Amino acid sequence: MSGNYLTVIPADPYWQPGKEAADRAVVVLSAMLPDDDARRGLEGRWHDTVEVVHCGTDMEKVSCPHCGAEIAHGWWAEAVSERHAESFTTLMARVPCCGAETSLNDLVYDWPMGFARFRIEVLYPNRGWLTADELAALAHVLGHPLRQILTHI
Repeated sequence: MSGNYLTVIPADPYWQPGKEAADRAVVVLSAMLPDDDARRGLEGRWHDTVEVVHCGTDMEKVSCPHCGAEIAHGWWAEAVSERHAESFTTLMARVPCCGAETSLNDLVYDWPMGFARFRIEVLYPNRGWLTADELAALAHVLGHPLRQILTHI
């Protein structure tokens, strides 16, 4: 069985909003959804540690933010596994292409992905990407810049 998710995460993987701000953001996002079916799967979720927010089957490539070179999926998976074993206390890694140190969150994902301790997630949102204005409205309510991820599983 396949599923589609629309997920909104803070730009800073370690940042979490307060409950009141998160509840307001859920209400704002709810108004952006086309119908009650989409709203049924809407929730804010907090995590004790950083988690990978993966795009699922849409992942095409990962590139270095410093030199633009494509990074092998195997290297990326190993780097994520190593950080996971350390409970994501850091996301920093030295990329194999140019040797620069960067956050796994800052890699260029050709289908957006990220890392987060908080997310607002919608299962079966019945819509595509949020517009720039919609994402900005949510960021304003939460008080922090956001990213969005569309996931297909």
